[in-house]
Amino acid sequence: MKENIIGRKEEQQLLHDIYHSSKSEFVAVCGRRRVGKTFLVREYFENEIVFHSSGLANSGIAEQLSVFSRELQLLAGEPLPTAASWMDAFFTLRSCLEKINVPRKVILLDELPWMDTPRSGFVAALEYFWNVWASARHDIVLIVCGSATSWMTDKLINSHGGLHNRLTNIIYLQPFTLGECRAFFQSRGFHLSDYEIAEYYMILGGTPFYLDLLRNSMSLSQNIDNLLFRSAGTLHNEFGNLYAALFKNSSDYITVVKALTARRSGMTRNEIVEATGMHSGGALTTILNNLTACGFVREYRNFLGRRGSDRLYQLVDFFTLFYFHFMNRKGDSSQWMSIQGKPKFHAWAGLTFELLVLHHIKQLKRALGISGVQTEEFAGRGGDANGQSQVDLVISRADQTLNVCEMKFCVGEYEITKTYNGNLREKVARIMQATGMKKSVLLTMITTHGVNPGTYSGIVQQQVTLDDLFAY
Repeated sequence: MKENIIGRKEEQQLLHDIYHSSKSEFVAVCGRRRVGKTFLVREYFENEIVFHSSGLANSGIAEQLSVFSRELQLLAGEPLPTAASWMDAFFTLRSCLEKINVPRKVILLDELPWMDTPRSGFVAALEYFWNVWASARHDIVLIVCGSATSWMTDKLINSHGGLHNRLTNIIYLQPFTLGECRAFFQSRGFHLSDYEIAEYYMILGGTPFYLDLLRNSMSLSQNIDNLLFRSAGTLHNEFGNLYAALFKNSSDYITVVKALTARRSGMTRNEIVEATGMHSGGALTTILNNLTACGFVREYRNFLGRRGSDRLYQLVDFFTLFYFHFMNRKGDSSQWMSIQGKPKFHAWAGLTFELLVLHHIKQLKRALGISGVQTEEFAGRGGDANGQSQVDLVISRADQTLNVCEMKFCVGEYEITKTYNGNLREKVARIMQATGMKKSVLLTMITTHGVNPGTYSGIVQQQVTLDDLFAY
């Protein structure tokens, strides 16, 4: 593992295997904007990349070819004419690579979707370069990156043209975990408690670029106010830029995610159609698939749902949820320092802590001692008016056991009251009824600092704390 890369252990192992493969490799690295795709590839292959070029945002074919041609000149070590077309550019790249005598030639093409300007012929040229020349060799490692999820999916991953099934590997780069965030902050000289790191995570998620903007000379509140709430803050306008960079027709995507904020436990497809006024056709399917692929939305089953109508779509992107909860309010210029500790902070934190746990299922299973057990995760969305049958998470295990998980964010130990004890018993009973009493049920509490031993704490059979989610 590279010492200069925080985490990314699985991805680094895959890149190692790709580099030491006996064949040419065509790898797509996908992921949301700012997640560190380019950084990972450049840092891992810091001495092996022989050619690196990047697309330009909002630029035409002339500018794209000009930049690509200048990179070709650096590779060739001599003046070269600017390529007249993408086909010319890739033929020149091929000619330059044939003159390089190294065991493996790593080529990094960054922001690939931006290179594919209208009627540019870029995709056809890339197809020809790979299919006719690169794939027939044994020394080429072609790595392409892109944040525009719809383009990467339609033109590359699910291509029906000349690039159909040509990718040899796909890396979906996810945001940092809590443990990786802790290691990141420590490497930057921060001295933060796990509670503070969790609060950062619930606001910004594990996006490395966002975290790298934080200053260790400022408090948590000062950092958030400086980056998000100040009109000149680096991330003040990030929401619109984020969706525009990722998705074509981004306004339709924003319409969907805005609707999903209204029901934090998720919505069925029909409920999304009703809330947005959109048609339930291929366009909506594409939007939901792309949002899911980017990690903004998760699709899951409702444990208490009826067969055929139990698929739910839930918004799980921390930054998007924070934006709609606190930043997208007309006439409200609230600062984070004035929000912390108030009722609306606790309401947001309680709901967002559930998502924090969902993003760390692997760590949760490890804490429960079931890492090696096959599981499936659900939520239980009941139909009662007061919402008391809502179950945060159900882990269905291959050993005929269910972990019925309740999640509570609290500054200290969580105390189970008489009323909440009754609610818990009702939820467990409903889950047991849904299984036909055929599985064992373990009531599991997931809290920041544990459950306070008290009159009603005995109902809890397993506990997991915030510290367990930091397993790295």
